[in-house]
Amino acid sequence: MTQPVAHHVTHDHSAQVSDTCALTYDARLMRRKVLTSDGGTSFLVDLEHTTSLNDGDLLVLDDGRFVRVTAAKEPLFRVSGDMARLAWHIGNRHMPCQFAGDHLLILRDPVIGHMLKDHLGAEVTEVDAPFVPEGGAYGHGRTLPHAH
Repeated sequence: MTQPVAHHVTHDHSAQVSDTCALTYDARLMRRKVLTSDGGTSFLVDLEHTTSLNDGDLLVLDDGRFVRVTAAKEPLFRVSGDMARLAWHIGNRHMPCQFAGDHLLILRDPVIGHMLKDHLGAEVTEVDAPFVPEGGAYGHGRTLPHAH
């Protein structure tokens, strides 16, 4: 039996989803990779271009099935305090950041955590949670190189 292949991604919310695949933020950036769904199905992702998959995107398998991509729990910092100032410093370091109402979520980086807590007065707490950072100014999802 040959392995199913996903050649493209859709956002069709009416599609009948057969499985899910939880991936971390870094793992959601791909072009060609073998994945195993949460239900145990192994399949190849073979996209035309490197693509940033978002929480909720659907991989379309060549056998007609749809696999929903979900954001996996991963080690993050929950950051709170002077939100505008903290968001500026995080953005100035080109860190992906999720805005979550009264706090920010960033990937757990000890150097950035130290800066935020000890130099900027932030409250920094270690959490494990799905990470869905804000997209870039030039499109949905993470900012990738683009032509002007």
